[in-house]
Amino acid sequence: MERIIAKQADLEAVSRTIARAFATDPVWAVALARPDGQTDHHESYWRLFVEGAAAHGTVFLADGGAAVSVWLPPGADELGAAGRRELERYLDEALDPAAVVAMHELYDRFEASRSSVPAEHAYLSLLATHPDHRGRGIGQDLLAADLLDWDLRRIPAYLESTNPGNDHRYMRAGFVPIGAFTAIRDPAPITAMWRDIGGSGTAGIRG
Repeated sequence: MERIIAKQADLEAVSRTIARAFATDPVWAVALARPDGQTDHHESYWRLFVEGAAAHGTVFLADGGAAVSVWLPPGADELGAAGRRELERYLDEALDPAAVVAMHELYDRFEASRSSVPAEHAYLSLLATHPDHRGRGIGQDLLAADLLDWDLRRIPAYLESTNPGNDHRYMRAGFVPIGAFTAIRDPAPITAMWRDIGGSGTAGIRG
């Protein structure tokens, strides 16, 4: 597996991979749903979060974008002030008013969950494998390489899994479930997961 840090020229491909991978995600497919059934707005949505993380040099590609990961280092702002303004503009233009309200409530639930863990952690915002490359283990290999870097820096990791079908993959990588909440527009489950340095358990939470 070839893993590189995404450059500006790569961000479109990263966003496209995420949009394709999350098109049927139990949480985000519903949260981003529009009455007209269109999904061409998904890529622009994910691009906002990709660009926010790229400013920290923590967006990674494996095998030319077959799989991608989007991380935030400890203390990093996910979007920044300009990104948050752009997100508000995007939501107002892309979604109906009820969906915008639900999206903000969903963000609040994510933030409440993340605020319950120690501030010193790397946040896995997004991990995606392009549908054309699923089943080859590329996403799992990319995650393992990312986690090795954080381990070497002595930084634990946190994520929220929006697809129960992926939970066992995160657990194989050393994450453990530490909490759960549900989406807004339907009761889709979201699992909060923590990984101590080296994947040894939840000592950082208990401590």
